[in-house]
Parts: sequence; C-alpha cells; structure tokens
Amino acid sequence: MAGVVPAIRIQREDFDIAAEIAGLTVGRTDIGAVVTFSGLCRDEQGALSALELEHYPGMAEAEIGRIAAEATERWPLQGLTVIHRHGKIAPGENIVLVVAASSHRQAAFEAANFLMDYLKSRAPFWKKEHRADGTEGGWVEAKEADDRAADRWKKQGE
Repeated sequence: MAGVVPAIRIQREDFDIAAEIAGLTVGRTDIGAVVTFSGLCRDEQGALSALELEHYPGMAEAEIGRIAAEATERWPLQGLTVIHRHGKIAPGENIVLVVAASSHRQAAFEAANFLMDYLKSRAPFWKKEHRADGTEGGWVEAKEADDRAADRWKKQGE
C-alpha cells in the first residue's frame, strides 16, 4: 500500500515483541492481521556459546529498507517493522523480528515470509560462531537452501 513507511532498525540491544506489535497496531482499526516472525540464536546441540553478527552500518539499513519497500509494493500492508540485532548473541536470545500488518492475513503472511527469505540470504550481515568450549568457530557460510527460498520471489523476467 502506498504511503506505508517501514520501520527498520539495526541494534545491539534486545527488542520486546509485544511492544513492537502494539507500536504498530495501537489505535488502528484498518488492520485485520499481524504476522510476526522472530528468529532466535540456536545452541547447535550445546556446541555454541554465542553467535556474533557484524554488519556494515548504513549499507545494512539501506538493503533492508530496499527489501522492505519492495514488500510494501507487492502486498497491501498497513504497517511493517524489521529489527535485526548485531553483536554477540547467546543461544535463546532474539536475532531478528519481522512484523507485517495488513487488512487480511494472506498479505501479512506472504510479506513476512518474503522478508525473511531475503534477510536470510541477502542482508549484509556476517555471522561468526563462538563455541561453548571457548574456541572461536568460523564464519557461517550462506546456505544454498536460503538462496533457493529467496529465488522463488523473483518476478518474471528477472
């Protein structure tokens, strides 16, 4: 929907999912569906003590903003929030949040799914594992499955 300005934040501190939903919906009677996705740091079967996320300030916000703007063009959204954390994140802690609001559920689901597919595969973040045994793991490589998931959203002729 034209006029929707996505809220994009990249931050070190945690976020409150309920507060983010409330901030997007309070006083709104045009919203009939809110879909959220929150991504958490996994412990990789006890082997991980933290995942360190680095980004290039400015570039990461611009790329996420571009993806979010595309979502607002593709689906009739009444609101959109995308938060991505950086720094050291322990297992069980939040990494990413997408909140998509629309009059109808299908648009909200599809927009949230689209955003996560692109965030997972194309957002300029680098992830380094820190192991529970005190050693540093390597940089996490991109997965082909994430690229395939994002490719399904390409428009005809791209």
